[in-house]
Amino acid sequence: MSENATTNMPSMTVSKTVELLGHAYSKVIKNNEPLTTIPSVMLWGPPGVGKSQGVRQLASFIESETGKKVSVTDVRLLLFNPIDLRGIPTANESKTLAVWLKPQIFQMDESENMINILFLDEITAAPQSVQAAAYQITLDRVIGEHRLPENCIVIAAGNRTADKSVAYKMPKALANRLLHIEVRDEFDSWKEWAIEKGINDKVIGFLNFKRDYLMGCDPKSDDVAFPTPRTWEMVSNLLNSVDDDTEKMYPLISGLVGTGAAMEFRTWATVYRDLPDVEDIFAGKMPSCPKNPDALYALTSSMVKYARDHKDKPDKIGNSIKYAEKMPPDFSVMLMKDYMYIDKDFKNKLMMIPEFARWMQKKGSLLNGSV
Repeated sequence: MSENATTNMPSMTVSKTVELLGHAYSKVIKNNEPLTTIPSVMLWGPPGVGKSQGVRQLASFIESETGKKVSVTDVRLLLFNPIDLRGIPTANESKTLAVWLKPQIFQMDESENMINILFLDEITAAPQSVQAAAYQITLDRVIGEHRLPENCIVIAAGNRTADKSVAYKMPKALANRLLHIEVRDEFDSWKEWAIEKGINDKVIGFLNFKRDYLMGCDPKSDDVAFPTPRTWEMVSNLLNSVDDDTEKMYPLISGLVGTGAAMEFRTWATVYRDLPDVEDIFAGKMPSCPKNPDALYALTSSMVKYARDHKDKPDKIGNSIKYAEKMPPDFSVMLMKDYMYIDKDFKNKLMMIPEFARWMQKKGSLLNGSV
């Protein structure tokens, strides 16, 4: 549980939250039961931990489980006032009564093959007048004169007051209408997502080696740049889309994760210069294997990236598994586990590769039942 954990509610990783909620919503949908069977959900957690990302993952999970299309409407309540939620008042045709125009964000597809998720983000940062307007949405699923469609899931999210972010204490009347979950950071859960997402291999390798740097949000500090899963994803975007040179990108990386984490990352990234050629490994040439742990973390991350980019080349993957025999057992096991994160079906593809079958005979017991 995280240091600033909120009491009296479950604390879970993003992946566990997605899994539990995904199974719950999918079962309700498949059984044609009302979505209101599950109360509106409130996700708590520090800035950048992955709450918003988790809602998008949940949408994908429900799509894969139910075959329905899922649309997420992201409403940043911090930017709203009560009138925005209810709509703009205007006169009726006879000019005798006021009617309220429904806001565009609440124009949702009500068709049978569609599920809507209304995501009320930054709810704790919204003024209490706006939080009060959210009462009707979370419990009664109405907004003034407008009603949410039956195929709509309501999820809210916000920072905790302990995070020293912009956060108002949630009124008890609103809190009692919600199912509360604290979302916490956990490296293995993040890495599984990061590999499938295509996060830069240097970022994954560094955080494998320095796991404490995944989340560095200190409520007592005045720093505005600090490491979180969100800012590391931004670093990855810079390296993947702008320039993979950590030295050149250092000033921008510092502006995302802070100078301390950026300096450690830049220094660590120099180990890449002495790594064996990954293309040689996947070509079956068997170059020498490094001995230092930092180099081994860097090498496994590079191999996972290459395997992800060539996941439809079983011969190349097989050569890399053969090379893994040269690694220390713990790194060899880590590599196989990371391969399984490449996509949801890749574990089944590995089972069809002879080199993997031989690896399993020798070291499969070390996976602790992961397969």
